[in-house]
Formats: sequence, C-alpha cells, structure tokens
Amino acid sequence: MKNSTRVNHPPSAPLPADNHAVVAPIYQTVKFEFETVEETLRALRGERAGYFYTRSSNPTTRQLELTLARLQGREDCVVCASGVGVVAQTLLSLTKQGDHVLGFIESYGPSRQLLRRTLGKFGVTHTLLSIEDVEGIEQLLAQRATRLVLFESPTNPVNKIADIAAISRSAHAHGALAVLDNTFAGLHQHGAFDVDIYLHSLTKFASGHGDVMGGAAIANEPLIRGLRPDFTLLGGVLDPHAAYLIQRGLKTYFVRYRAQSASAQRVAEYLAEHPAVERTRYPGLPGSPEHALARAQMSDFGAIVTFDLRGGAEAGRRFAEALRLFAMTASLGATESLVMPPQMLGGRDFSAEQQRLAAIGSGTVRLSIGLEDTDDLLEDIQQALAAAAGA
Repeated sequence: MKNSTRVNHPPSAPLPADNHAVVAPIYQTVKFEFETVEETLRALRGERAGYFYTRSSNPTTRQLELTLARLQGREDCVVCASGVGVVAQTLLSLTKQGDHVLGFIESYGPSRQLLRRTLGKFGVTHTLLSIEDVEGIEQLLAQRATRLVLFESPTNPVNKIADIAAISRSAHAHGALAVLDNTFAGLHQHGAFDVDIYLHSLTKFASGHGDVMGGAAIANEPLIRGLRPDFTLLGGVLDPHAAYLIQRGLKTYFVRYRAQSASAQRVAEYLAEHPAVERTRYPGLPGSPEHALARAQMSDFGAIVTFDLRGGAEAGRRFAEALRLFAMTASLGATESLVMPPQMLGGRDFSAEQQRLAAIGSGTVRLSIGLEDTDDLLEDIQQALAAAAGA
C-alpha cells in the first residue's frame, strides 16, 4: 500500500470487548459503512441497528439525545444545530396549510417571527394571547381548531410563569399538542407535567459555557419518530463535536444551575429593595405574583433576573455600560454574567396593547447570572445603579 493510499485508509485501533473508554469518543465522521449491501439495506430500512450518514444519526449525537431524554423524563429526543432551529423544525414538521397555532405575546422573539413570517407563508395561521389569560386560552381552543399550543415558562424576558397543567389540559381537551419551550427552567424541571414536546436551546444551560450552539426536541418515542424524518430532510444537523461539548457540559449542569439560581436569588432580593428599581421580576421572590405558581411547579427558580429602572431607557443604557463583570450581549445560562439593556429587549413587532401585556417597559433590563462570586456581582450592580442615576 502506497503512502498516499495509507493516509486515506489508516489502520483501525479497536478496543477489546472488555476495555471501555471512560469518556465516549467523538465520532467526527459523516459516513459509516457495513460489510455487505444487504446489511446496508437492512439498516436503511430500520431492520437492524447501526449508522449510515451523520445527517440522520451519529453515535455521539445519539448519546446526547438519550441523556437529554432521560433528564427530562421522556423516552426519546432529536437534536439539531441551534435553539431557534429546533423551534423552526418542530413547527414545520408538525403543521400544514390550514392549521392554526396558539402562541403567546410573552415569548422568545424569533418564535413569534416564525409564526408570523415562516409559517404564515405556508398558510398556517396563529393567535397570540397573554400567557396569563388562562380563560382566554380555553375559550379560543374551544372555538377554533388548533394544531398545537407553543408556550414558555418562565417566559423570556420577564419571567412570567405559565400554568403548565392548565394550558396542557386545555390543549389536550381540544385535540391540540402542548409544546413547551423549557429553556429557562432547564432540563430537570417540568417533566412531571402532561406536556407533549419539550423544546430546549442547548446553547444555554445544557452547554453552559457559551462556546457551542444546539437545540433539542424531547418527547415520547412516537412523537420523536414522527419528527425525525423531517429534521433529517431539513438538514440542520448538530455537528458531533458540538454534541460532545454539550454532553461534556452536562456533567456540571446541576452544579451550575443550582449555584446560578442561588446567586440570582440574592441579586433579585437586592434589586427588589433598591430605590432606583421600580419592579423586579424573579419567580423566587416571595412578593412576586408568580411566586406561588413557580413554587408549585419548580424546584429551582433559574438564573434570569429582570427588573425595571425608574429612569427608563437612558438609565438602562447607563447601567449596562457601567457594569464591569456583565457582558452586554444576547443569550443566557453561561458561566459569565450577561446583561441586556432596554434597547436590546423591545418587542418591535408589538402593538401598544401587546407591549403592555408583555410587561417590557422603557427601563426593562435582563440579567443572566453566571458563576462569579455573588458579592462581586452585587458590588458591580451597586456601582452601575449609581451610574444609572447619574451619581
């Protein structure tokens, strides 16, 4: 064998049957092969286990899928390349022309845009209600045939808490699927509810380090079996190396999430008592209108703290620019703390009434609390609030 051939057909180094890698290898390959045509065809027909093409499945991504499914308390999972990708691919897979989707004003901006722009082009209609309008949800579902209800809890960015049991019950009573974007709450929460499909941006708490993107749809096996062919055809595959990084990040998931939640609780308590702050939105605050429902549904209240500065947008700008330990950027759930000032939060697609219901005001600021020392974060917030007030 000439060297130019050898480098393309290197020798294998198989592990003995009783010798296992402690950390699973990264299968950084597009293609897999079987030894015969018949076995290849059997695998393609689903008659035997195995892998053929990474766009369809890969051992590294499959390990991640199985881990995520078990964390959320469901049977199966399909992953893809980003959080918004999993929302888009799930909606495209589950809907057809003439279907109706119920969504909510208090939701991730790109999710609303997918309903308005992308699905609208294909004849899928939608209605946006407030997540707090439980009676209106029931009335709409009773009056209009609906394919699915897409909602979040806690909501982005102001931490409203959805009544998951009531919304799921209403959806199922009228033949709709309950689809919950569970990113803020994390993979270990809300699994006891009768939700059909959980969506997660793995970019956030699952990865946890701000260096890789991914998305996941988690459900029982029949629903995932229906989603997987469309995910394969749409082609938004999660790269095996990205899957490996997310799997690695999960090893510290509980340590990170709980430490960040504890720190966020202290930050929220501080902000709630500060005279420059008009309102603090964090489900762990006993005085919060969402607290009782959050306590009934959640074991940890999350790392996101949202608050309204009395000085409005200009105070929000000064506050964000004065912070030293918070990166002014999008995303959340990373080891470093992040801030989004009012200028980066507004719902530009909202009417005046929708803006009121969304509870995003001129001085609304969103913090994602990282793993820095909490006292350091509080000191930084203190000096930034002073700067926001012009002190």
